[in-house]
Amino acid sequence: MAEKKDSIWRLAIVLTCISLLAALALTGVYALTKGPIEQGQREKKEKALQAVLPEYEGTVLDTVIMDADNEEIPVHLAIGKDGELCGAGIETYTKKAFAGRFDLMVGFDAEGAIVNTEVLKAGETPGLGDKINKDKSDFALQFNHQNPADYQLVVKKDGGDVDAITAATISSRAYCDAVQRAYDIFMKVKEDYHE
Repeated sequence: MAEKKDSIWRLAIVLTCISLLAALALTGVYALTKGPIEQGQREKKEKALQAVLPEYEGTVLDTVIMDADNEEIPVHLAIGKDGELCGAGIETYTKKAFAGRFDLMVGFDAEGAIVNTEVLKAGETPGLGDKINKDKSDFALQFNHQNPADYQLVVKKDGGDVDAITAATISSRAYCDAVQRAYDIFMKVKEDYHE
């Protein structure tokens, strides 16, 4: 009986040591990869911002706006040399995606027309919903140069102007939702900027 208790204690000690070693290894890997991952995300956002802003000469003014869902939305205003608003890059999101949430960067010119869109983070189904990415399909290109004031950001199946991705209507609707959120924020920022 005492031999069984000793055996159980030995197993418990071995398992505890293995668990501690695994925890230390995971902590080390996290510490080593945290910085490079954050740097990669910053670089991806910067590259996306450059891709969506209209051509202008001036500076970028960064600010944060609270959206209707009380979430912080980073806004990057393109300000010309004489102080005029030339456009903006809006970091937007949707929670209506098939995989839950994805994030986009959407750029607008001074009149509110979409300059370009870039996916920042998405986890949509490979081969279907991931076609929101420009390297997978031309879906996102249909938004370029459209002004949501007269281009309805709703898929055609629901009565709008957007051609949905075949077999990925949920992802298409979510993309429209994210772009519409960005447009609404841009129009509010534009109105506030001119006051």
